[in-house]
Amino acid sequence: MVDVTIPSPGESITEVTLGTWRKSDGEWVEKDELLNEIDSDKATLELLAPAAGALKVVVKSGTEQKVGTLVAKIDDSAARPAGAAATPQAKRKVIETKPAESAGSGSGAARASGGSRASGVARKMAAERGIDLGTVEGSGPSGRVMKADLEGVSSSESAPTASRSSPRGSRGVRREKMTRLRQKVAERLVQAQRTAAMLTTFNEADMSEVIRLRTEHKEAFEKAHGVGLGFMGFFVGACVSALQKYPRANAFLVGDEIEYHDYTDIGVAVGTDRGLVVPVLRNTEGMSLADIERELKSLALRARDGKLSVDEMTGGTFTISNGGVYGSLMSTPILNPPQSAILGMHAIKKRAVEDPHRAGTVAIRPMMYLALSYDHRIIDGAEAVGFLVHVKDCLENPGRLLLGV
Repeated sequence: MVDVTIPSPGESITEVTLGTWRKSDGEWVEKDELLNEIDSDKATLELLAPAAGALKVVVKSGTEQKVGTLVAKIDDSAARPAGAAATPQAKRKVIETKPAESAGSGSGAARASGGSRASGVARKMAAERGIDLGTVEGSGPSGRVMKADLEGVSSSESAPTASRSSPRGSRGVRREKMTRLRQKVAERLVQAQRTAAMLTTFNEADMSEVIRLRTEHKEAFEKAHGVGLGFMGFFVGACVSALQKYPRANAFLVGDEIEYHDYTDIGVAVGTDRGLVVPVLRNTEGMSLADIERELKSLALRARDGKLSVDEMTGGTFTISNGGVYGSLMSTPILNPPQSAILGMHAIKKRAVEDPHRAGTVAIRPMMYLALSYDHRIIDGAEAVGFLVHVKDCLENPGRLLLGV
């Protein structure tokens, strides 16, 4: 017998949630085949079969387990069943199953047609709506079915499965356990509200020059660097410049001391099916615009596929949150402890403002509201306002980023 134990997702994590078993008790598995997905408060980790053999489930799905706990065994001395050829395709095939009813139970082996790979949220949504995942084309990395792929899909468009939707006028109530990630997000947000003297200052930026640069150079930029030219690269660059001018926005409060950092590790909030995650760009002070865009693309793709490591989501010194992608016009972002400041981006809207080139006249400009939430224990109001004005100036005059002023 070969033991299957809970691996450690990261140094600070001691407990995880065991996801749905992809194979039922007694079923044959290949070495390195996906058995389960472990959900921690920071990342999702795949549990792979350490050997080929017959699976013996020890712990049922959905339970809280300590790192190192024995959750299954594989009988590597069992005879390989006919037709179970050890091919590369078989090793990585993902089969959707219902959670085992109890440890060692052979029930719950129903499979979604086609063995579609899907995120946890997408699997749950499919089960609730009676959608066969095998009929849904995934838009995620490697064809992974995401929540967005199921929007607007009904059970009638899928395999003939009984509908689970409630009848008109239903007053049913249901509860579901919060994921560890959601619990951690909630815990940190409440911590920030209770411990920091948090204030928010607002400003607005004319995005005309950034939009002009993107429109004029986006094709040449992508051809030269192999990555698209987005808005976030300009914001990261503007924040790096401001953080170097106002170092307390890049500092932590540790007891009665202020811990300064001579580097800028900027976290960029990314919404995923599992909730909000904040991958960190390291040493952004030494990155070019192309470097920033490449790293952002890589982190965002892996974030949405649940492939980020714990190390990639910890240790940031400043955070940028972009509510504008969801249509937010204005908000007050909450600090990400122990950081002392966070910048909120919002939707770009054309508004009538005074023309900066012709005093006393009005022009229609693409404007964005900016919000800086900060810990008033470390940062004074004048510093916070100065920081945001500096970011605004960098966006309205992007040549400053190239000149380093």
